[in-house]
Amino acid sequence: MSASQRIILCPLSLPLRFRRSSPSTAFKLRSFLFLRSSPSFVTLVRSLSFSSAISTSLSPSAISCKLWSWEDTTDHVKLVQWEDTTDDVKLGKGARKEQKWKEEPKPNRISTDMEGSSVSVVEDITKRLDGLSFSEKHGPANASVQPILFGSVQLPNQVPIQGQNAIWKPNSYGTMSGATAVQVEETSVDKSAHLNQGTGVGQASTSQKSRFGLSKLFKGNLLESFTVDNSTFAQAQIRATFYPKFENEKSDQEVRTRMIEMVSKGLATLEVSLKHSGSLFMYAGNEGGAYAKNSFGNTYTAVGVFVLGRIFREAWGAEAAKKQEEFNEFLERNRICISMELVTAVLGDHGQRPREDYVVVTAVTELGNGKPKFYSTPDIIAFCRKWHLPTNHIWLFSTRKSVTSFFAAFDALCEEGTATPVCKALDEVADISVAGSKDHIKVQGEILEGLVARIVSHESSKHMEKVLEDFPPPPVEGASLDLGPSLRDICAANRSDEKQQIKALLQSTGNSFCPDHSEWLGIEAGDDHSRNADGSVLSKFLQCHPADFSTTKLQEMIRLMRERRFPAAFKCYHNFHKFDSVSSGNLFYKMVIHIHSDSVFRRYQKEMRHKPELWPLYRGFFVDINLFKVNKEKAAELAKNIRSSVENGSSAASEKGELADEDANLMIKLKFLTYKLRTFLIRNGLSILFKEGPAAYKAYYLRQMKSWGTSAGKQRELSKMLDEWAVYIRRKYGNKQLSSSTYLSEAEPFLEQYAKRSPQNQVLIGSAGSFVRAEDFLAIIEGGRDEEGDLATEREVTPPSPGPSVKDSVPRDEGLIVFFPGIPGCAKSALCKELLNAPGGLGDDRPVQSLMGDLIKGRYWQKVADERRRKPYSIMLADKNAPNEEVWRQIEHMCHSTRASAVPVVPDSEGTDSNPFSLDALAVFMYRVLQRVNHPSRKEFDSELVERFGSLIKMPLLKSDRSPLPDPVKSVLEEGINLYNLHRDRHGRLESTKGTYAKEWAKWEKQLREVLLANAEYLNSVQVPFEFAVKEVLEQLRKIAKGEYKTPVSGKRAFGTIAYAAVSLPATEIKSRFDELVRKNPGAEVVLGDRHLKNLTKAHVTLAHKRSHGVTAVANYGVFLHKEVPVELTALLYTDKMAAFEAELGSVDGELVVSKNEWPHVTIWTAEGVAAKEANRLPELLAEEKASCIHINPPIAISGTLEFF
Repeated sequence: MSASQRIILCPLSLPLRFRRSSPSTAFKLRSFLFLRSSPSFVTLVRSLSFSSAISTSLSPSAISCKLWSWEDTTDHVKLVQWEDTTDDVKLGKGARKEQKWKEEPKPNRISTDMEGSSVSVVEDITKRLDGLSFSEKHGPANASVQPILFGSVQLPNQVPIQGQNAIWKPNSYGTMSGATAVQVEETSVDKSAHLNQGTGVGQASTSQKSRFGLSKLFKGNLLESFTVDNSTFAQAQIRATFYPKFENEKSDQEVRTRMIEMVSKGLATLEVSLKHSGSLFMYAGNEGGAYAKNSFGNTYTAVGVFVLGRIFREAWGAEAAKKQEEFNEFLERNRICISMELVTAVLGDHGQRPREDYVVVTAVTELGNGKPKFYSTPDIIAFCRKWHLPTNHIWLFSTRKSVTSFFAAFDALCEEGTATPVCKALDEVADISVAGSKDHIKVQGEILEGLVARIVSHESSKHMEKVLEDFPPPPVEGASLDLGPSLRDICAANRSDEKQQIKALLQSTGNSFCPDHSEWLGIEAGDDHSRNADGSVLSKFLQCHPADFSTTKLQEMIRLMRERRFPAAFKCYHNFHKFDSVSSGNLFYKMVIHIHSDSVFRRYQKEMRHKPELWPLYRGFFVDINLFKVNKEKAAELAKNIRSSVENGSSAASEKGELADEDANLMIKLKFLTYKLRTFLIRNGLSILFKEGPAAYKAYYLRQMKSWGTSAGKQRELSKMLDEWAVYIRRKYGNKQLSSSTYLSEAEPFLEQYAKRSPQNQVLIGSAGSFVRAEDFLAIIEGGRDEEGDLATEREVTPPSPGPSVKDSVPRDEGLIVFFPGIPGCAKSALCKELLNAPGGLGDDRPVQSLMGDLIKGRYWQKVADERRRKPYSIMLADKNAPNEEVWRQIEHMCHSTRASAVPVVPDSEGTDSNPFSLDALAVFMYRVLQRVNHPSRKEFDSELVERFGSLIKMPLLKSDRSPLPDPVKSVLEEGINLYNLHRDRHGRLESTKGTYAKEWAKWEKQLREVLLANAEYLNSVQVPFEFAVKEVLEQLRKIAKGEYKTPVSGKRAFGTIAYAAVSLPATEIKSRFDELVRKNPGAEVVLGDRHLKNLTKAHVTLAHKRSHGVTAVANYGVFLHKEVPVELTALLYTDKMAAFEAELGSVDGELVVSKNEWPHVTIWTAEGVAAKEANRLPELLAEEKASCIHINPPIAISGTLEFF
């Protein structure tokens, strides 16, 4: 080695003692003198040791340890020093020091004579050390350095010398006692290791990261000494995120109605995707990081990185390593984050243990330096096919026929659907179907969590077709290769602790995809330091000046959430990827915005309506934060730039897409009962079952099923199965609760055995068997951690009881309909008059108007709907009786079409088993209530209204301390009820002045008047004062308007499991036509004359049944749902055991409605023990002369609505 390449090291050891400290308190300062020797081979190797104590008059802040580097170039000489200053004289175990590189002022240009230069430098350093006594110690000094590195920090402005590549690495770094020899080793350094200048604002120069010594640099409390002033700025950039959490304020039925309306008008396309049962996993490249929903650097993300890396090996084969590196570089260069559903058997049980471990890409997000931009689904597919990544199964519905058929297909399958029939049905009704690259049935199984439906651009279909043409499915290059140990093998082989398991997963992933493990294991081998940052990061971040528009918006979001006290955490961590860039004036952190309650998303959406410029609140929300200081000139420049960027950003934010914000966010999750019975009813009920017992568990699962709108038949079947499960698992486990993360180990075998008992049980369970045992390879999660909610027990939100803790107001941009499901005499008109004149209205600024039914000519509710459209934000008092389900259905439809909520107001009455009003109330309301048809019991009456409209206002009517009803009044009312029953059975809805009992009605009405007038004093005395009733109703209405009462939801769950499609006909008219026809035909009267059809309450023409014709056949009638269909009855076929009208169906909107039945008909009667479906055989029996036929000419014209049943 030439002398010109020789390094001279002078280790200086300065043991210092302070008189005020304890005798044992001591520390040492070490300095290394680096000299590149001159050709004269001048070499100095010295170790200088101070033995004298330092006086307390010496300021600790003045003590410094300096590292000098001599650099020789053709143009100038630089002297760079490493300065280690200590402010605190108490340097005990927790000592913290501020360290930084500092460049000395450049000297004047000097001679390029190397020897002269070297001598000058030696003399200069000698002068600085003058007066110090030192003892000579020898050490090796024969390694060439280019560039010089101190630990992992590269000295700035080093110039390569003669192409030599060597690096000096110390064994350790920090405070040491005594003079210690420094080892020097030769190693090659890639040119790429040279200093790279950072591109972010405030970012310091970075170099290749070393595993040794960096964490020591951050044991000093840099944040505490970081003061916020006019020169302090913050830059925040979103690092990873998923779609905003959708919280529909409308009911599911309203959302579905709006979706159908938009697609029908050509404004949008409905996109539907499979919901794989797994966990959210986000990846932004090796430097960008891997993230779960609310955390990073743990088992969940290690598993995700391993699975994603293995996907690359499967897809690319021999090219995998190269493509992995390119993919990381692509994501980091373009600041892109991909979101995936991570499906694996090692992270806990969902609805079914998957057969394979895999990911499916669900979102691709360009983060840039501003608001995240999410790729459209066609662009996601193009991106994934380019990189050979797994895609989801997607369906597009762009016509009214297809979108209505989709919702009908789901309703037909929602209680028993599994992957095979669901995918088959959607493939048949969709306009475009794009199969996923991972077949759900093969990789996860038959149990399907659900579907996600959302509104997208109407151009999506064309875009999708173009992408499918340009990007065909890529080949699988690594299918035949040995990919090494699987995820389950690795987890099973590393069961000692969580850290060991993580390390094994990352090592198996390979350096080409995951070269840096610091996010999981720290930055220093064996160092167990915490990555948690001080809580003051957030406050200082909010105090700093924003460096760009993105930071401004994120600060705005966080401030609002803190001001509103939303239940959310803003957790800050050290950013290990930026450790080489950290200095006292340049700090880097990662922030996790963790939302603790889904209600936050709904509340934040309300804030966005008032402040449209707010950025959305995303799920999986991670932000990189840089706090830094600049000089005055740079501060002024940044301030100017931020003003410009805010203006540009605001104008860009004001630009609207083709869909309005409200419609752009239309999304709905549709889950299947076969999944929910496992997760919500079995797994989530374990805690209740073991802690509170079987009775509490039964109450829990019944409440869940009711909230889902589960059919009565399925509720009975599930109750039987769940009761048996509760006995089985309690007997086996006693008081020790079964773990929810491995509950399928017990539940799956139980369900499999239960399903084998009958075909009905098999349909109920959906699929069971092919059990995967997970106990041997389940990932280790120390401390029972559940990824802060990512794999937390899923909770189906049960509608909360009204109370002060939950306040949902009627939105001010919507209207309110107040209606009266009572009868004449309930004082509704008087009440409306008082409400109109009430001071202050209902407590807000919306106008209140009333429409009196007696003054409206024509169709009253149509007039109300017209007024609602004309004044959409008004409060409408519907002054007309709304006594039955037919009227309520109209009000529901009106709410859907005019964006209103509805509130029913009913007289407060106990009711009877057969009527919603007590005899006392009937006496007050008069006898006309007896002319109403099909009144339910009081309990059913109230429940129906609450279920449909979400709340119920009761108007006080009768005093609680009233005396019993007088016998004459009671007798006359009971007589009237009996007369009503006779009239209804004979004549249906025929007026009381007509028919067989007309004289009896007249006689009874006269008697009723006499009795009621005779007891007028009693009837007046039992009523509460009207002023009190008005006050009570007004207070309740004001609570609803102000949000201090549970929001009325204008829509009962009008969808659910579907068995068949049919045209529903008016039963009363069918019965009347039948009686008339039989009387005119003597032969029929002999056979059917005594059939009064007392039990005929429903009549319909069946169009298709899912058992006979398939789900798709039923679903295709969705386009005609709720539409009026003309029907002609052309003949009556009958035997002594059954009778049915032959029917011919007409057209709707120019399209003929065609029944899938070979013989469309209306079954009107069957003998006891004869099933209604047997009527399908009547034409066959007629041909065999075993049935009779009466032809109807001209045909009977009638109409009905097409409905699903």
